[in-house]
Amino acid sequence: MHDTGTAAPSAPAPDQSEGQEAQSRHARRFGLPIATCLVMGNIIGGGIFLLPASVAPFGTISLVAFAVLTAGAIALALVFGRLAERDPRTGGPYVYARAAFGDFAGFLAAWSYWITTWVSNAALAVAAVGYLNVLIPVNDHKWSACLAALVLQLLPALANFAGTRYVGAVQLVATVLKFLPLLLVAVGGLFFFDSANLGPFQASDDSPMGAVSAAAAILLFSYLGVESAAVSAGEVRDPRRNVGRATILGTLGAAVVYLLGTLAVFGTVAHDKLITSTAPFSDAVDVMFGGSWGGTAVAFAALISMVGALNGWTLLSAQTPYAAAKDGLFPAAFGRKKRGVPTVGVLVTVVLASLLTVYNYTAGSSGVFESLVLITTFTATVPYLLATVAQIYFLVSGQRERVNRGRLVRDAVLAGAAFAFAMWLVAGSGYAAVYQGVLFLFVGVLVYAWMAARKQRAATSND
Repeated sequence: MHDTGTAAPSAPAPDQSEGQEAQSRHARRFGLPIATCLVMGNIIGGGIFLLPASVAPFGTISLVAFAVLTAGAIALALVFGRLAERDPRTGGPYVYARAAFGDFAGFLAAWSYWITTWVSNAALAVAAVGYLNVLIPVNDHKWSACLAALVLQLLPALANFAGTRYVGAVQLVATVLKFLPLLLVAVGGLFFFDSANLGPFQASDDSPMGAVSAAAAILLFSYLGVESAAVSAGEVRDPRRNVGRATILGTLGAAVVYLLGTLAVFGTVAHDKLITSTAPFSDAVDVMFGGSWGGTAVAFAALISMVGALNGWTLLSAQTPYAAAKDGLFPAAFGRKKRGVPTVGVLVTVVLASLLTVYNYTAGSSGVFESLVLITTFTATVPYLLATVAQIYFLVSGQRERVNRGRLVRDAVLAGAAFAFAMWLVAGSGYAAVYQGVLFLFVGVLVYAWMAARKQRAATSND
């Protein structure tokens, strides 16, 4: 099923413990709208609600950084679309890296992506508790906060266990609910726009290039998640056509919300106040409509946004190990599906993320937890680099079955731009994150050696 050829694989067989009727009732392939929501929902988590204040110290030149990053993210999205068109299997970057460079490169992509998902899920849940506390006081005691974080992880996991049909439904509802208030500020804020609030074009002492780079370092990871549809390609209806479209539409949709939202907040909240704001969207809502209910409204939107992101990332956390397990590079248990979902992968991810969450609340120091989160900013980019390099390899090597000659130049330019964007992501991770992330990858090398040895032994015993 997961060989390295170019033929489209057959559909996975249903798990032996359930009948075809149960499969069709609970497992449903994502159409273009759901796949697009998966991409948009995973790109936009809760960070957008603080982004305008984070980049305000650099001035409106930060919008230039946003525009450059958007172009890079779209190039990456187009490359994923082209790769998925040729090889529309579950696993995304893992599949592409393995097809180009073999098992070891594929494993590194799968391993690094898996680390990213479960550590990020723990971080998302902990951050979501802060927004939940605005609606329901749970931060009065660390155990009530910890319990809330665990519940926020468990609910999306239950939707995943129920089947892809319910994952898609939750993703669609969450995307609609979170984008309504975001679009309210992004579009409505333009009617209250006052250029006097913008402040200086360049507010820092850096050179223009330095200011753009500094703002970009903060914004770089706003677009992580563009690969979501490609990773779940096996669950997307007509993946050769829809994965690329969903990736591009989802990335463009997220970009529009990011850019309009940031611009609207810049124009409604005075620059000197925005620099010190801890809830810039709340401040914008208060300016637009008066009163002080903006904080509650934005907290609700942020909570929905994060639950939707948790729902999507929980599915993705199991998809790449599933593909690797089918090739004998992850334990076989990760390769079992029920209702269209790799349930063992979901379970292991939830357990690991929950343990990390409990650790966060019991350790008494957030230093280690924050370091782990920073490491994921590096590990998330490893699959991007491997996927873009795989595309460059396919183009340069001239493999006829993988390259469309009529689009060779365009694909080469896009692959080069996507590679540069991925390298920029690595550079933006910071020295500490790259150093520690490489250590995580080296642990993966040991796991690969063990799994490869088992695979070889099994092949030898079958001869």
